[in-house]
Amino acid sequence: MGTIIVIYVALFVLIIVSLWKIFTKAGKPGWACIIPIYNIIVLLEIVGKPWWWLLLMLVPVVNLVLAIWVLNLLSKSFGHEVGFTLGLIFLGFIFIPILGLGESKYVGPAGKAQAPAAPPAA
Repeated sequence: MGTIIVIYVALFVLIIVSLWKIFTKAGKPGWACIIPIYNIIVLLEIVGKPWWWLLLMLVPVVNLVLAIWVLNLLSKSFGHEVGFTLGLIFLGFIFIPILGLGESKYVGPAGKAQAPAAPPAA
């Protein structure tokens, strides 16, 4: 029983540290990840969505769709594709630390900076 609690606390601390780094990489204050409700508002800013999406997350079933959508946008905001989004959905305890503590760089809300530059006019 004690071992399970130690593993749970270690995983909890790992996720908090990883979210802190994700927020910091996106130019937001890291401490925002530990404040309930405010952390969702900041996450929505990171992925480029309006704050009122938080209100939509209170609607049953809609919240599941929006949660998956926000994870997809978070993945794109750090330059990753759909495969990484699936990892965030199904194996979040592994992929959140990869996003926060790994080499991923924030490229803008939903990857705006990923768009190729237009060729110069002739």
